[in-house]
Amino acid sequence: MSTSETSRYVRLRVDVVLEIDGPEELTEAAVGRIDADEYMPEDERVHARSAVREDSAEALAYLIEPFDLVSEVPGIELVQASWSSEEVEYDPDAQEWDLDEEDGDEDDADDADDEEEDDRAPV
Repeated sequence: MSTSETSRYVRLRVDVVLEIDGPEELTEAAVGRIDADEYMPEDERVHARSAVREDSAEALAYLIEPFDLVSEVPGIELVQASWSSEEVEYDPDAQEWDLDEEDGDEDDADDADDEEEDDRAPV
């Protein structure tokens, strides 16, 4: 593919950490979404209700719709989407949660590569 053909597609990665301060409300909303889904087979509906009652991350996954994030953006068409949710240990002060630091790590790696090339350059 030429550059003009490939530049039409963009992968948008979003990493969001949410605090669930109302697990009952979250579960009720997820069960409501499941009950309202007219296309979901009953055996799947029973399994889904059970999953969202046991796991807040599952409940959240039933309520988040990637299409809703981009449906109002002009000039684009959603081609493919996937998402997942999981419960995590969160420490806002931990280095692993510093999103700016993650970008810096890549720059540091590039700098290290440059330095390595400099070390090999003939004198």
